[in-house]
Amino acid sequence: MNQTTKVKKDGVARMNDKAKQSAANAAVEMVENGMRLGIGTGSTAEHFIQQLGRRVQGGLSVVGVATSERSAELCRDLGIALTDLDETPVLDLAVDGADEFDGALNLIKGGGGALLREKIVAGAAERFVVIADASKKVDILGAFPLPVEIIPMARQPLTGRLEKLDAVVTLRQAADGAPFRTDENHWILDCAFGPTIDNPMELAQTLSTWPGVVEHGLFCGMTEQVLLGNGNQVQAITG
Repeated sequence: MNQTTKVKKDGVARMNDKAKQSAANAAVEMVENGMRLGIGTGSTAEHFIQQLGRRVQGGLSVVGVATSERSAELCRDLGIALTDLDETPVLDLAVDGADEFDGALNLIKGGGGALLREKIVAGAAERFVVIADASKKVDILGAFPLPVEIIPMARQPLTGRLEKLDAVVTLRQAADGAPFRTDENHWILDCAFGPTIDNPMELAQTLSTWPGVVEHGLFCGMTEQVLLGNGNQVQAITG
């Protein structure tokens, strides 16, 4: 990579990070004292957690259900009280990021490997709000490979089924080359249905019927609003 290309990429990364911060700040403003929160996973969600922690340190009282061990650890470090869905089965608001979203507010999630907990928490919330930068907005889902969380013994049968749907299937790996393990000790198949997923709802329903699929990263009909950051500005998008 030449120096000019590196400078451009670094500049884009800084702009996207600023947009993520703006979206996260707008979501934190939605939080009211006494709320029960679903707390997401990923780089944008971590901005939300950081800002929420500042408000908690300033006297805000909330309790949260984290969607990953990483997010839970960050919450504990910042003094954000945590609960679980056994004690708090209904949440007021869940806030999380997305890898892609379309005009109908269908999402692809799971790039960070927390899709199962993320979907459970979003489903337990009366309101589910997504925070994102402009790079996550697409006309049609599918440029980002769809994560499918599976039981390890089902890898080969599911790979065959997915390939019959014209997906290019890759087993996600950890840094040491071993299969990536989710917090629930499952594997993830990253499935490139490129260039597009023409009918997300139909695909979601199909995947959910296959034995061995624990969960998939299509979130259809769940999102109330996307807070889209663009520099210091935030656009609220509803489906």
